[in-house]
Amino acid sequence: MTYSIVARDPATGQLGIAAASRFFAVGSLVPHIRGGRCAVATQAFVNPLWGLEGADRMTQGEAAPDILADLVARDEGQAQRQAHMIDKEGRQAAHTGVECIDWCGHVIGDGVSVAGNMLAGEQVITDTLAAYQAHPELAFADRLLTAMEAGEAAGGDKRGKQSAALRIHRSEDFPWLDLRADDHPDPLAELRRLFDVAQERYLHIAEVMPTSDKFSGLTDRAPLDAAIAAEEERRKREGRASKSFATLL
Repeated sequence: MTYSIVARDPATGQLGIAAASRFFAVGSLVPHIRGGRCAVATQAFVNPLWGLEGADRMTQGEAAPDILADLVARDEGQAQRQAHMIDKEGRQAAHTGVECIDWCGHVIGDGVSVAGNMLAGEQVITDTLAAYQAHPELAFADRLLTAMEAGEAAGGDKRGKQSAALRIHRSEDFPWLDLRADDHPDPLAELRRLFDVAQERYLHIAEVMPTSDKFSGLTDRAPLDAAIAAEEERRKREGRASKSFATLL
């Protein structure tokens, strides 16, 4: 019922997960990320504990393949589970249970994996991976969305569309970007709209948020206000109206 991509951006070390499904609120249970350390997507007849425990154990230094093998061995429902993950050393692991609904499977590349179940066909995950690998020039969020859109064009979830999510972490356990369309007729298009709106103000603020290495973050608002104003001016020059539903000040 879901396909997802888990990736580590080699240029920045950012970790990201994007997912889409004909299921409500796919972003609430599938993605689990620990900033700078690991990422897990757990899906199919989902067991969220795979994501929570898997991420915690990778944070402590355990290898992704060892953790996943243990989760499979302990879970009596593993035949209906699907998961894929990457740890801070770049080690990856994936599991597609034998009772996951066709089409189901996973594919692993360098620093990226794609997995899905109840799909229109294998091409959904192969096209998702190919699109990600074909666009290293794109910013990480755009690259993940482009990959997911390729999977949708290949048929996506064979039942249709309902929800989608995009989550990216930098160095912290709170997300740099966390977008969700929980119940929408075209959820990936909605993520595109939300990503565009995020670039107006939100991502400028996210750039200067406090971190564990810089507890106070940026306390001088002047550079932030200048960056937001510059973004607004650039959009005006390009003739791009805001896509936000927010009321005007």
